[in-house]
Amino acid sequence: MTKPLVVVESPTKVRTIKKYLGEDFNVAATVGHIKDLPSKEMGIDIENGFTPQYDTIPGKQKVISALKKAAGDATEIFLAPDPDREGEAIAWHTAEVLKKKGRRFHRVLFHELTRTAIQAAMAAPEPLHRSKYEAQQARRILDRLVGYQISPLLWRKVKSGLSAGRVQSVAVRIICEREKAIQAFLPEEYWSITAHVEGESPPPFSAKLAKKNGKKLVIPDQAAATEILAELAGAPLTVSKVHKRTTQRNPLPPFTTSKLQQEVIRRLRFSAKKTMVVAQQLYEGIDLGPGEPVGLITYMRTDSTRIAQEAAEAALQLVAERFGEPFAIGKPRFFKNKNKAQDAHEAIRPTSVFRTPEQVAAHLTQDQLALYRLIWQRFVASQMPAAQINRNTVSIDAGPFTFTATGSSVKFPGFMALYMSVDEELESEKRSDNLPELSEGMPLGLKNYEPKQHFTQPPARFSEASLVKELEENGIGRPSTYAAILSTIREKGYVSLEKGYFRPSELGFIVNDLLVRSFPDVIDVDFTAKLEDSLDRIEAAEMNSLEILSAFYASFEKELHEAAEHMLSVKGVGLRTDLKCPRCGAPLHIKMGKNGHFLACSGYPECKFTRDYVRDEKGNVQIIEVENGEQTDKTCDKCGRPMVVKQGKFGKFLACSGYPECSQTQSLNAKGPGEPIGVKCPEEGCEGEILEKRSKRGKIFYGCSRYPDCKFATWDKPVATPCPQCGAAFLVEKTTKKSGTLRVCLSPGCGYKMPLD
Repeated sequence: MTKPLVVVESPTKVRTIKKYLGEDFNVAATVGHIKDLPSKEMGIDIENGFTPQYDTIPGKQKVISALKKAAGDATEIFLAPDPDREGEAIAWHTAEVLKKKGRRFHRVLFHELTRTAIQAAMAAPEPLHRSKYEAQQARRILDRLVGYQISPLLWRKVKSGLSAGRVQSVAVRIICEREKAIQAFLPEEYWSITAHVEGESPPPFSAKLAKKNGKKLVIPDQAAATEILAELAGAPLTVSKVHKRTTQRNPLPPFTTSKLQQEVIRRLRFSAKKTMVVAQQLYEGIDLGPGEPVGLITYMRTDSTRIAQEAAEAALQLVAERFGEPFAIGKPRFFKNKNKAQDAHEAIRPTSVFRTPEQVAAHLTQDQLALYRLIWQRFVASQMPAAQINRNTVSIDAGPFTFTATGSSVKFPGFMALYMSVDEELESEKRSDNLPELSEGMPLGLKNYEPKQHFTQPPARFSEASLVKELEENGIGRPSTYAAILSTIREKGYVSLEKGYFRPSELGFIVNDLLVRSFPDVIDVDFTAKLEDSLDRIEAAEMNSLEILSAFYASFEKELHEAAEHMLSVKGVGLRTDLKCPRCGAPLHIKMGKNGHFLACSGYPECKFTRDYVRDEKGNVQIIEVENGEQTDKTCDKCGRPMVVKQGKFGKFLACSGYPECSQTQSLNAKGPGEPIGVKCPEEGCEGEILEKRSKRGKIFYGCSRYPDCKFATWDKPVATPCPQCGAAFLVEKTTKKSGTLRVCLSPGCGYKMPLD
């Protein structure tokens, strides 16, 4: 009789689980999904209750054969893929391929890969969770219905190879709408007046003008500021009120998936995708010694803040031992979940708080250690006392005007002795106990008044962290999908990530506008959130998946038929602009050709005027003026047609005469395509120049014009300023949140940095 078989999802887990189960079980891996919907057709029988057609994934036949061999004639099969919807689908498909008369299947959930958790799960197996599988299946069907029926429309109307997605298109819409809000934003001027004063004892301090005659004061312009300064002239400054209080700040709960991604993106500069890859490694098991693989964290796809009693108590013990009595709290601190949070898994925490980052550092990569330390610190800090902050607020009267000054300091650090979030660290940097001892009625000496002009700022573009937060707060997607959403919208070319912030591409704007007009429900934020909620209710066995699919498709099918007939063709008619054709006066339209978007006269074929275009900061379309020069003896290395000299916004360059069918360009003195920036290549003996180029994913980089003969390249923009320290021919501009924009020398060992205002 063959031993019982345990089936897991990842081969990495096999060794860890074998170690804890011993020789009584066989262990094998599915290596992810073994079945899926077909890749070249929709695979959904709409007329027959939305029945999905599953095929064996190409290349997985060998895996299935290995599973059958490992199962042998075993009567007990324990299905242990990841404890989420995708894992449940893998479990069901595995049961289908291993189905045999007399064979029994059990579902086991490993929330952490430790001896205790694995043995506890094996001792209490469950039946397969049909409702969870149906929720996963319903999501896949919905995604197929949208993707496989809208995408062909985009191929016909816009460009071959485009795709639409039920959730990804909503994410693109959110980014596009934020960009339009930025473009429509009109800055408003306002002024501030700061009084630099000193009391009877140091230090001197500053106070902001806040009120006049007890009412909030807004200073709209310089004239108003000048008038106020005239009124203030000679007025004595007196402390009118001193308010001292101590506030408490409680620690944050342990990480959920989205909160982990947000914090790691901001603190460690990992992408959301990289965060999940490294977290998966920590969950699946790290070898801490010969034959000692152990999972270091609990399952990393969760939106729950729940933690186990024994884990919290262990953290209390560690805190008392490491930090002493003042940092010990009497009983564990637990956190309430949000309304829609699923409680199947705990929050992300270390499997043992006594396995400190210092103890495991030698066995982890740099990335693994950085992520593990963050998870460990956040969890342990959640079981530490609140921080106590002293806050002082002072009101100062000057005639009818009131100035205010604030100061704060840490009275007791509490949890902040171990961990502060990025936001807490930023607040801490601003915090300073800069106020001297003051009392009501105390006169103050005036050093000077400082008027300053300001302008209101547009809404910020989304970073990866803030987009994850936006998706989470709007109920778009689920913890397991955020990383994939962010990767997909970039890979499809709908958005780019520039200096850490998402910007829609022109293609993204075009496709989003078409989809919003034709499918207002499908890519509506609220509608998508309600659909996510319905999937959760299917998983909880509160709703029937067929009802959800039928209701969705009833409205979607109408929009689909309407779009097939009436969606504007950017290939044909094009999107109308406010610009007129300089040759014939007809409106110019944005069209999409084989090599991208361009402006074309709506009077075609009578008028064949075409041009490239850009959008200004307000989103208005502007023609890129070019002058067709003499034809050269060079030919386009892409289509073979003659190259001609043109004038663009970066100066003269070579362009294919076959534009717009072919948009290949080349520097006049270069072997490689791109725009010169006026900097010579720094490589010794190279006579090339640096060109601004774009990678396959649309990201700007800078490389030598003599590529591939010279392979010099950098992501940072070179500027034609010699290094004053080592004499290098140029510096590069780097921008970081912490330091702002710097000019930096790339020469090894130099280290020169110069901040730019």
